[in-house]
Amino acid sequence: MANDFVNPPALSPGDRVAVLAPSSGGARTAPHVFELGLDRLRTTFDLEPVVYPTARQGDEFLAANPRARAADLHAAVRDPEIAGIVATIGGADQLRVLRHVDTEVLAEHPTRFYGMSDNTNLSLAFWNAGVVSYNGAQLMNELAVPGELPEYTERYCRRAFFEDSIGELEPSSEWTDEPTTWWTNPSEMGSPPAYEPNPGWRWAGGTESVTGRLWGGSQAILKWNLAADRYVPDADELDGAVLAVETAETLPSEVEVRGTLMSMGERGLLERFAAVLVGRPPGRSYLEEPPREEREAYRERLYDAIVDEVGRYNPDAPVVLGLDWGHTNPVSPLPMGARVSVDPGSESITFE
Repeated sequence: MANDFVNPPALSPGDRVAVLAPSSGGARTAPHVFELGLDRLRTTFDLEPVVYPTARQGDEFLAANPRARAADLHAAVRDPEIAGIVATIGGADQLRVLRHVDTEVLAEHPTRFYGMSDNTNLSLAFWNAGVVSYNGAQLMNELAVPGELPEYTERYCRRAFFEDSIGELEPSSEWTDEPTTWWTNPSEMGSPPAYEPNPGWRWAGGTESVTGRLWGGSQAILKWNLAADRYVPDADELDGAVLAVETAETLPSEVEVRGTLMSMGERGLLERFAAVLVGRPPGRSYLEEPPREEREAYRERLYDAIVDEVGRYNPDAPVVLGLDWGHTNPVSPLPMGARVSVDPGSESITFE
């Protein structure tokens, strides 16, 4: 694992931030949601979005032009007037973009990057370049949620934008996995989601306090990168790191999640992590909406599978379940590559 990671300079109010579509688009599918995200960058955070060409393209163009998506990324980090980069939304093919991404360019021009889900691919690229990136603060599904922007999301996005560290992570007071309706009805914003009380985090595994650099992201994207065998660091590079993993709205089974961790274990990776942080899994999506009791049971099965599989390969690693990060709302962006302390004794998670 690289010892000398660069945390790109924090943004300042009034800074220009590039808006890119390094995964899928969204601007043409739901332009009102796209514009709401731009407006929140301006009015809530006092940042000036600069929309790059890919962000205005449709999914057909983006799917056919992975090189163009990488070119926008290179152009943004090279532009001295761009202080940060915000991805529009996730998708399912950014792995194809990585062959066109020059990590030396990312290292030479360290710039704060914000994106999640399929943008985990770029988080891995920034990690390999030794540059901290932020898994979260994505434009359309996190900054442009219907209704008011949750206070928790604003608080931690503000830290991720304007501070050198997000500091101590705390559970939100409420949460939701209610799916957005604009995805199935692109012409409608949809009503604000219904939130429910947050049960907080659950601790399992080891009991000793540990510190390491954060690595990981979406379970599906980590699985694909393991299969491609090109962009995942060697086991030695991840020695002492902290694994972060979350599941998407595709609602993977506990067998699939267990299989991803088992593959990491057999590859000699899982035993290297000092701790494991798990985002709260959504139990429903625009694809399906099981009854509440089924959603809760599904979440418990995933938690059990993760704790069992980590315990099989790395019983001394603390495991924290149910973080407000990933495909539920509200969210805190997590800085991949930053050093984080996980203390089971005080049940605290603190970024240096």
